[in-house]
Amino acid sequence: MRIGVILDPLSSIKTYKDTTYAMMAEAARRGHELDFMLQESLMWKDGAVIGEHAKLTLTGEKERWYHIGLPRETPLAEFDAVLMRKDPPFDAEYVASTWLLEQAVRDGARVFNDPRAIRDHSEKLAVMEFPQFCVPTLVSRLPGQVHSFIEAHGDVVVKPLDGMGGESIFRVTDTDPNRYVIVETITAHGRRTVMAQRYIPEIRDGDKRILLIAGKPVPFCLARIPKPGETRGNLAVGGTGVARPLTERDFEIANALGPVLASRGLLLVGVDVIGDYLTEVNVTSPTCFREITDQSGFDVPGMFIDALEAAVAK
Repeated sequence: MRIGVILDPLSSIKTYKDTTYAMMAEAARRGHELDFMLQESLMWKDGAVIGEHAKLTLTGEKERWYHIGLPRETPLAEFDAVLMRKDPPFDAEYVASTWLLEQAVRDGARVFNDPRAIRDHSEKLAVMEFPQFCVPTLVSRLPGQVHSFIEAHGDVVVKPLDGMGGESIFRVTDTDPNRYVIVETITAHGRRTVMAQRYIPEIRDGDKRILLIAGKPVPFCLARIPKPGETRGNLAVGGTGVARPLTERDFEIANALGPVLASRGLLLVGVDVIGDYLTEVNVTSPTCFREITDQSGFDVPGMFIDALEAAVAK
């Protein structure tokens, strides 16, 4: 296959832990051709969605791990597969990219994850479709509603809808002396919609990332355990990742979500579970391949490329 990969600048990639690198390395091992392009290199030109790209060769070396060829312009429909692996933020430019990629799909391109599905699935709000797996949750921009929720549940986590990596997540109780300023700040005095969820004490055991590939769960998750004094398990804020087998409840959640999301063109999904509860459904650029593979021995990149090959063969 000829695979176009849309991702962040290559100089920013940490090969020892990067999921996209793990995908590309497995694809290259199987003899597939890789072409690298940036989000900003997507364009509609001469009636087609085109990417300015360069052939990418993985050297296998630790420092100088890649070689790129001369830049070229090619319609995305000429690739066998296009992987959208640009990291958030999910901003106006990201949305514009999904519009371009959606037109490329109309032209015959095979884009994974499906650009419309990426755009339509808010990583925070997607849990609304599966309330049977959620703790009490409120989505609102009204400070009064947020305060009522805090008073009703006593101990609450409040977060913006567009955050990533644990950014701007607050734990607040009904007796917190900073409660009012926290709510004012995170809602921007009622101008920004937020999500509030009852605090889940099991966060001490880890915020579990469960990977769904073509609707099927990887049998191991990565439990991201908060550092002392923290309530966020995100690796970006110092959490420690520990691979663990999925529990019966994890499988119940994964098996309920998997077929639904796969049917919408979401080849790879990262489901976040704390204790027995679903908290987020990540579809933009799910990670944790390397950590799960290194610690459990389960070949996550191999499972993903198997699924990609099967999807393209259809």
